[in-house]
Amino acid sequence: MANLFQLKARMVLVLVALFIFFTGFFYLISFIFEINPIYSFILAGFFILFQFLLGPLVVRLSTRLRYLKKGENLWLEGMVKELCDKANLDVPRLAVVEDPSPNAFTFGYSAKGATLAVHRGLLEKLNNEEIQAVLAHELGHIRHRDALVITGISSLPLIAYLIARSTLFAGSSYGRSRKGKDNAGFLILVAIVSYVIYVVGQLFVYGFSRMRENYADTYSAFLTANPRGLISALSRIAYGLALAPKEQAGVRAFYISDPILAAHEVKEITNRSDVYDLNRDGVLDEKELRLAMEKEAGSTWVRINSLFATHPPTYKRILLLKQLEKEMKTGVFNEKQIYRLI
Repeated sequence: MANLFQLKARMVLVLVALFIFFTGFFYLISFIFEINPIYSFILAGFFILFQFLLGPLVVRLSTRLRYLKKGENLWLEGMVKELCDKANLDVPRLAVVEDPSPNAFTFGYSAKGATLAVHRGLLEKLNNEEIQAVLAHELGHIRHRDALVITGISSLPLIAYLIARSTLFAGSSYGRSRKGKDNAGFLILVAIVSYVIYVVGQLFVYGFSRMRENYADTYSAFLTANPRGLISALSRIAYGLALAPKEQAGVRAFYISDPILAAHEVKEITNRSDVYDLNRDGVLDEKELRLAMEKEAGSTWVRINSLFATHPPTYKRILLLKQLEKEMKTGVFNEKQIYRLI
């Protein structure tokens, strides 16, 4: 059980844990290379600042989005405006990505400067109710300032990864000469330690990202008062992404559904389509796909793979939304209570 205060508390705890973890790492690197630790923190600070400045540009260029002109898509503009008024949020800039796969994402470090982008495939393959649920999910990310937090914490493991790569390369270079063999072994050891730090840091980031997806799903259910819309949307999106999993892996955390995870999820199910194709028509429809995802919940692969995923497995998101749907039917569901089932 959780609420918005607990979301912020968890965020602070994760940030503190990451700070302590990487402070120790930077001190270790400083000690090994006999440099002042202050310099390590200054360089890390500059790198994180660089990430913040460059992040939105990278997302824009890698996704090739196009900002909509005012009045270009009145239906989409009206839907977003209606949801923002209800959520008491500034209306974000709207953009479209000419991609046939159904997906959407937001980025930007403040509600006023945020961008909400939708794929052409989302507008063409989902119905109005499903699109509304997806838009509300993305507004949940804006409300919770997820892009700001995820960009910040993901910078730290990346620093460890860069140190691992650079020291491994240096160690390999030293190793070519007899004189540098001792230095080579030393640098390769540093590279191994740095890579372990990178992996552990990434697990922190992935876990935090999955938690925030649950909060955004819950916010969508509250804002639209229709969890069923997002349940249906997630099923369609997972299947659609599995057929065309070509999104940029570098920005997968920003999407409403991770294309890489979706491809694996649906592949496992289609390999056993003879079990899940209940009406024996040779095609898994939305209902059959959803039931299959729930039945796959106990598989070892799903449990292990979910540790390295930016998003929770689709079946877990659907189960949470079903719980929310039951809760809303009681008539006591309000904004102060919306996160308590997470």
